Amino acid sequence: MNICLYGSGSRIIDTVYTNENYKLGCQLAKKGHTLVFGGGDTGVMGACVKGVHDNNGKSIGIAPTWIWEFEPLCEKCSELLYVDTMEERKQKFLEHSDAFIISPGGIGTLDEFFEIITLRKLKQHNKEIIVFNINHFYDKMLEMLDELSEKGFLYKQEEIFKVANTIEEIFDIL
Repeated sequence: MNICLYGSGSRIIDTVYTNENYKLGCQLAKKGHTLVFGGGDTGVMGACVKGVHDNNGKSIGIAPTWIWEFEPLCEKCSELLYVDTMEERKQKFLEHSDAFIISPGGIGTLDEFFEIITLRKLKQHNKEIIVFNINHFYDKMLEMLDELSEKGFLYKQEEIFKVANTIEEIFDIL
């Protein structure tokens, strides 16, 4: 499978997040999956792709031509695709991926997450979406989504995405 990872490229995040994503990358490669990601060499993305490459796995980075101004790109990608816009990048993620893992991240990650679950809700794809809730990172967001559901703004969210607290749970879902 081609598995897309959404996650932070930040260099200043706690190592609990990068360590778990490195392990995730190792497992993706060992199980023969290809990582699809934003092409970054730092943060959660960089840790995961390092795990993939340390285990002879494959990766497809998808990055806007100008993103290097904000973060360094991974030079070891099996394939690096350049796009012009963030919208085009998200479309390429959808086209090149069979499933999505949402690791801890910031505004960009949340944008990608909410778009991919909206597209699934609107039946534009039926690909698995997994929130990787490392160290309870997404608990407050999940509580907010539960409240939206309780108040009638969102329904059947369990059919839209799943939550995994461990790497083992991710692969049980996949």
